[in-house]
Amino acid sequence: MIIMIYACDEKNAIGKNGDLPWRQSTDLQHFKTITSGGTIVMGRKTWDSLPGKLPNRRHVVLTRSDRSDVETASFDEIIEMAKSQDLFVIGGGEIYELFLPYAQIIYRTIIHCTVDQPDTFAPEIDESIFALDEHNFVEKSQRDQYDMTFQKLSK
Repeated sequence: MIIMIYACDEKNAIGKNGDLPWRQSTDLQHFKTITSGGTIVMGRKTWDSLPGKLPNRRHVVLTRSDRSDVETASFDEIIEMAKSQDLFVIGGGEIYELFLPYAQIIYRTIIHCTVDQPDTFAPEIDESIFALDEHNFVEKSQRDQYDMTFQKLSK
């Protein structure tokens, strides 16, 4: 199954200058809890933005280039993998757009802010296709910049 997970601002921005435009420790813990033990799928730019492999996860990068530092796969290979296991698509914007038609579940964190001059966006979610299953507002902690809302949507 294809599962998407991302955080966005109130206008759907997810990135600026190749990075997350906020520091949200609570959201990172949420991400870790959901994806731990699973397979995460990302584009090359997202892979390059990570500090290294995230613990306790299989990493697969969608790319046309051969890489020796990480497992790679084509779009068709990833769709085939999803028939037998859960795959968490973690970005970036073009990758979310590509996999949205195949996603069954979306974990979306809305960061209650508006990013100044973002350059990467999550795709628009068609509410006639995805239903909101869970909705949980969380006030910012000392290690967060903003309040946030965790959502789970499914087909």
